[in-house]
Amino acid sequence: MISPSFVKWVTTGLTISSIGLSIPAALAQEVPTFNWETLTPTANLNWTSCYSGFQCSLLEVPLDYSSDKGNASIAVVRYPATASKSDYLGPILFNPGGPGGSGVTTIVSLGAEFAELMGPQFDIVGFDPRGVSFSKPFVSFFNTAAERQIWTPSDLNLRYPSLNTTSEVTSNQWSQFQLISQLAQERDTEDFFQYMTTDNVARDMLRITEAFGFEKLQYWGVSYGSLLGVTFATLFPDKVGRIAIDGIMDWEAWYSANLTGSMMDTDKTLQTFFDGCVAAGPDGCAFYAPTASEIASNLDALTESIRAEPFPVLTSLSHGIVDYSFFRNYIFAALYSPYNAFVGFAHGLAQLSAGNATEAYTANQVPEFECDCDAPATAFTQNIYESQIVTSCGDASVANDSITDLREFYANEAKLSSFADIWALWRVHCSGWKVHREGRFLGPVGGNTSFPLLVIGNTADPVTPIAWARKASGLFPGSVLLTQDSPGHTSLVAPSLCTHGALRAYFQNSTLPAAGTVCAVDAELFPGGANATATASAKRALLLTEESKLIDAVRAIGDVVSPIASMGRVNRV
Repeated sequence: MISPSFVKWVTTGLTISSIGLSIPAALAQEVPTFNWETLTPTANLNWTSCYSGFQCSLLEVPLDYSSDKGNASIAVVRYPATASKSDYLGPILFNPGGPGGSGVTTIVSLGAEFAELMGPQFDIVGFDPRGVSFSKPFVSFFNTAAERQIWTPSDLNLRYPSLNTTSEVTSNQWSQFQLISQLAQERDTEDFFQYMTTDNVARDMLRITEAFGFEKLQYWGVSYGSLLGVTFATLFPDKVGRIAIDGIMDWEAWYSANLTGSMMDTDKTLQTFFDGCVAAGPDGCAFYAPTASEIASNLDALTESIRAEPFPVLTSLSHGIVDYSFFRNYIFAALYSPYNAFVGFAHGLAQLSAGNATEAYTANQVPEFECDCDAPATAFTQNIYESQIVTSCGDASVANDSITDLREFYANEAKLSSFADIWALWRVHCSGWKVHREGRFLGPVGGNTSFPLLVIGNTADPVTPIAWARKASGLFPGSVLLTQDSPGHTSLVAPSLCTHGALRAYFQNSTLPAAGTVCAVDAELFPGGANATATASAKRALLLTEESKLIDAVRAIGDVVSPIASMGRVNRV
């Protein structure tokens, strides 16, 4: 039974994916909840008032669309359109990534901001993909909350060790996820894990759209949500109303459980920190040195120092160790959302260089675990750990890797990026997975859609490179690639009147930006740097009220969605 009072957003463990290196305020706060157990799943959308100003429904869908295996129920929430009936343009579905991110909780936190961005003509719709959070059946590998916490420790050095730490890390991680796979098979007593795949979620989105009384999908998906979008467009090319995808996951990489190519721009993203720090000067960047190469060398020296002598940290909230694995994750985390992270990241590095690890540690700490140890694991509604493994590994072709295979895989990744020691864990997690549905969608993707897709990619995205955005755009004739000139993961890392104005126009007016459009962002990596404050203030003074509202809305959405889009070291995209 869901607690009738409050649900904590993020107690799965703050990991490197906590983009801003600290929990955004919108995530950290307790969000009033709604008791979904009071709803009965139906084949239609029967709306009930919920939360405050929202409407909720449980939509019944087939568990297996090719046979009679029973039903799943999809939790759907909408922030209702406020425009007149004659101006109403239907629902826009949103997926925040993960996989396993809760669309319900996202929209409950951000309904007004999404409406400000998209316009009052739309119902803003969030849904929990099958197996996730408030949808049923609920995916869990564990019988109790205590057992779950033991298997999903929050400390970065425990949960996501660098493969470059010791020679035993790869073999230990391989063994752990062989056991996780066995545990999942044992706990999958209703045999439904095999149906928690991306192609089935795409089919569920069509059912949601049809339940609204519309034939064609209107959808915005970021990070993993982009893969969901291209999968839908491939399966149902004649059902595309408007599909915008942002932070593009490559279908070949995803469906083969080989994300090596995702690291093409990772080191390029780190370079923007070095260059930005130099430009900001000593007053704007606490880790300043006169040249980018000096800053890079200082970071390397600090890394080796921490490898040799980790920092023990005790705070009023928790305790832990800032060691090599923690620090590597700490660096990687900053690359996801540079506009939020770089200033604090630079200060944390400076403190570490001075012998103080408290700031770096507290940026990622969570409270020590407390629970009713007899409480069932299903009492916990944020199950992104399990749902990500079930979906990403269940989607992919079978990966029967030996420990030797995985070490060779890591060696190949290391040729592409210095962050291979962190990213190669993705392959390890799927190496023992045995639950696969026969006939699941494995690609290829592409086709002539009933309306062109809008594809958005950043010039320096650490996990979904711009090359993947170009590739996706080319697979769907007529689609347009909009390039945002910024580091970070997805366009939501920073507001851009150009990017997000084009996104709004795409949904409101059915217009696409010109081919080759490149958009600047309305934000600065180091806003306290030399001349930065005056420049930002001057720009802000020139903005119209509506432009300011759009920027504020995008900034609020990004603060919440960015951590979801990269939730967890397992749940990176």
